[in-house]
Amino acid sequence: VQLQASGGGLVQAGGSLRLSCAVSGRIANRYAVAWFRQAPGMERNFVAGINRSGGRIYATDSMKGRFTISGDNARNMVYLEMNSLRPDDTAVYYCAAGASMIASNLASRPAYAYWGLGTLVTVSS
Repeated sequence: VQLQASGGGLVQAGGSLRLSCAVSGRIANRYAVAWFRQAPGMERNFVAGINRSGGRIYATDSMKGRFTISGDNARNMVYLEMNSLRPDDTAVYYCAAGASMIASNLASRPAYAYWGLGTLVTVSS
């Protein structure tokens, strides 16, 4: 299984970015995908996740209001639309895939066996 994250970059506070995650391999048609992020010197934390049925969760209410995770099952793509970005959103964003799961399990990092290399998001003030 391979995951390729893209779409990161430098953006001013208040701006938007759309991250993409391409999933390929043996579980490509029966997986759940999540976005995690890791700021310098910090742990890798859950951001948002989506399962094949479209069930989704977000780490915080703030992210739920500013970020939208979506999936294109036909193309095996998952997206993270991020709006109203803040400097504390600066991090490397990773997409991860695991066996299909119910929405309430999407935030569990051990549930994800496959990880992409990450894409850097930098939000300037």
